[in-house]
Amino acid sequence: MQIAWVTLEVGLGTFAPVRTENILDHSMHTERYWVPRETSEIVETAKRDGRKVLAVGTTAVRTLEASWNGQAPTWGEGSTNLFIYPGYDFKVVDQIFTNFHTPNSSLLMLISAFCGRERLLRAYENAISERYRFFSYGDAMLIY
Repeated sequence: MQIAWVTLEVGLGTFAPVRTENILDHSMHTERYWVPRETSEIVETAKRDGRKVLAVGTTAVRTLEASWNGQAPTWGEGSTNLFIYPGYDFKVVDQIFTNFHTPNSSLLMLISAFCGRERLLRAYENAISERYRFFSYGDAMLIY
């Protein structure tokens, strides 16, 4: 196992609820990110070797997906307003470790895009029945 880092300067827009009737009308705020050269090389090697890429947090997911150039994350500084919602084709991330997110958030839609609505609903039903804590300092789940 190798650990690699990315940075996404998260703005309030990430946590703002989606208020549009049609999700295609929702626009994300642009956020800056940084992908170190070493991270790009580690991810490129993992993908080439058929190994899984686990993103810890939705911010890591957005950074890796936004910086993907077809072979590896482009290293260096960039910016993104990538909105990941159901139907999105993940190119980099194979697994996600994340907390339980609030309803109507773009973060919840990202997770739904990754694992599917029904699977997500089952996980959330279990979390509610077991009294898990939600949001940034709550309980977490591994999705693969």
